[in-house]
Amino acid sequence: MLFNSQEFIFLFLPITFFVYFFLLQKRLVVGAKAYLVFSSLFFYSWWNVNYLPIILSSMLFNYVVGNSLNENYERVKVSKKMLLAVGVAANLGLLGYFKYADFFIANFNFAFGADAQLLHLALPLAISFFTFQQIAYLVDSYRRETKEYDFLNYALFVTFFPQLIAGPIVHHKEMMPQFASKWNLVKNYKHIALGMFIFSIGLFKKVIIADEFAIWATAGFDDAATLTLLEAWATSLSYTFQIYFDFSGYTDMAIGAALLFNIKLPINFNSPYKARDIQDFWRRWHITLSRFLRDYIYIPLGGNRKGNFRTYNNLMITFLLGGLWHGAGWTFVFWGFLHGAALVIHRIWKAAGMRLNTVVAWFVTFNFINIAWVFFRAKEWEDAIKVLKGMFGFTGVELSAKYAQKLAFLSDYGVTFGHWLHNMNGNKSYTWIFIAFIIVLAFKNSMQLRESFKPSWKNLLFSVILFVYAASNLNKLSEFLYFNF
Repeated sequence: MLFNSQEFIFLFLPITFFVYFFLLQKRLVVGAKAYLVFSSLFFYSWWNVNYLPIILSSMLFNYVVGNSLNENYERVKVSKKMLLAVGVAANLGLLGYFKYADFFIANFNFAFGADAQLLHLALPLAISFFTFQQIAYLVDSYRRETKEYDFLNYALFVTFFPQLIAGPIVHHKEMMPQFASKWNLVKNYKHIALGMFIFSIGLFKKVIIADEFAIWATAGFDDAATLTLLEAWATSLSYTFQIYFDFSGYTDMAIGAALLFNIKLPINFNSPYKARDIQDFWRRWHITLSRFLRDYIYIPLGGNRKGNFRTYNNLMITFLLGGLWHGAGWTFVFWGFLHGAALVIHRIWKAAGMRLNTVVAWFVTFNFINIAWVFFRAKEWEDAIKVLKGMFGFTGVELSAKYAQKLAFLSDYGVTFGHWLHNMNGNKSYTWIFIAFIIVLAFKNSMQLRESFKPSWKNLLFSVILFVYAASNLNKLSEFLYFNF
């Protein structure tokens, strides 16, 4: 069940909301929590009920191990570090089996000329997210930062449907105190108004903006045999804005839906294309994943505490693993390598005391991100090379035939005239790209609007317009990009 589906918006979400608060009104707190867990598991099982035993087994295992690591540890006659290592290894093993088995088999076959059969396993929905979330829980339990003795509460922490499929990746201490607060056990109409406001913005981003860019990104990456200069830039920028509005839209809808239940999810997206350096970008993009990579990989490796060389190595390892987490493919690993290398260069640049003009710094950062996304999006290396060759002018420049007479002199420099941007629906793609730049650079983001939000007729009208317009275009369903990771 997708956030951008009629089943979710008009059936699942309102029914879950009203039944949950009806049970709370009757002071059936345990029943309300149980119902929310059941609803979340139903939401998860909508795609494929065969995934259900996997997430249930994972939850039970991590609950037992986590409970053994916190204050109950004294009852367990096993090394605490060993218990944590077993717990983390089991989670990574589960993730590795389903997500990376075929990747490793294929590379083994290539390296050694073997002929091992691929497993062709279906990737269980959200396994990357609930695995990372539960690894964080185990580490926090090891540090004695969690106290959870109730499996129902733990199940709610893992399965709460707004953040289950694609984050934000939350900590136990961020969620459970909110569910326990007596102030959150009754309907809060300001939260409802704010939740619908944020949800409507997210729905509009996904359905109206991201899905439109998806058409041109697909045409360029997957369908076109070659791309001219302008087509290649339209292709790369279309994906750059598709993933921005797709993931930002999902995050808004998750935060908005959670607010209906009086739960505040952490900010996960903060205008990343306004970043003026690569470090700033990672403070703004997928913030909870960046936090996880920092707290549970980079810092345990030594962080920046053991000299520059170790710091650079730690950054590279962290982002190589971050790239691999996104997908079982060398293009994802290379994308992670590019970002790790950029962060190393940024640190060296800062240490040397060098600075760039603000506009130049933004321009360099944005274009690096845009070029790196090419490898992230490409299904094969050949697709990435095709787009990059076009972007750097190796496949020529084509302009509209209507400029042939006025700009005929450009023919001497290899410029051709014809049905330009025929893969990109003509000028429309560039018009949308121009509008997208204005939106991401000039306007407040939804989290800034959240901070200043006040229920008013103006905000109500704004929400209704966005919601109705987006809802009227729900006839073409498309998954969120991060569902694939």
